Amino acid sequence: MFQRAYGQTSALSPDIVAVLNLALSLEYLEFYFYDSGLNATGLIPNADRPAFEKIRNDESGHIKVLRGALGNAAIPDPTRAAFDYSGGRGRTVGPFAPALVNDYALFLGSSQAFVDTGVRAYKGGAPTLMPNKDLLQAALDIHSVEARHSSHVRTVRRGLAASQSGQAATTVAGDLNNLSGKTGRPKSWISGTDNGGPSPSTTPSTTPVYGPGNPATGAPTAIFFPAESNTMQAGIEISTLAGLNATAASEAFDEPLDPTTVKSIARNFVNELVAPTLFA
Repeated sequence: MFQRAYGQTSALSPDIVAVLNLALSLEYLEFYFYDSGLNATGLIPNADRPAFEKIRNDESGHIKVLRGALGNAAIPDPTRAAFDYSGGRGRTVGPFAPALVNDYALFLGSSQAFVDTGVRAYKGGAPTLMPNKDLLQAALDIHSVEARHSSHVRTVRRGLAASQSGQAATTVAGDLNNLSGKTGRPKSWISGTDNGGPSPSTTPSTTPVYGPGNPATGAPTAIFFPAESNTMQAGIEISTLAGLNATAASEAFDEPLDPTTVKSIARNFVNELVAPTLFA
């Protein structure tokens, strides 16, 4: 499949190139984040390291696939120096700074925000890729892997908050009412807007990861980007169907996110002194 996709590189439209390069930029952001976390002394517990090594290696594989599909149109590797995971845009003093030093709970929260952004970004880019079925399939394959990353990170977060091993975490009574914050115990999937995500009250905040994109509403046949709390699918209010409620309805679908909103989220973690045009 990838070979067929690579063979079509010369015929890629500018819109498809833009979607794939945005995805590639996000994969670099995630790869260097996990690689930095694994290189930080004592940050990730030994029991959890194999899973995060797998996630990091998955991101590396995604990078290779996307670069192969884009060929000469691929952006250059921005390098680790292009990112400021503190959220300080190059000042290195943003609210997420401890995440790669000594705050494992914040590392997990940052990870969740990154992968959830990626899941929504891939879904948002899918309509542009539809004319090229091989690239669409490749992107949806990556989308599913990113969703599994999110599920695992959320499981580890629940375990940490409940003083359990992240690898053996279980849902404990009442914990699903505490979705947000550094010590939140989220479900294994997005529920509503996850109360703003891991860090709703900081600047930058994770709230936009779960909120609406642009345009937020539209006709059933139009492309629009509602918040993750959306309960309307294909013009049908599914929260009123038998056995469902608004919570279950919102959890049944991941909502897409438009490129402009995705870039605005990701730009918070760019070192603007090194890579001022990344996610521009």
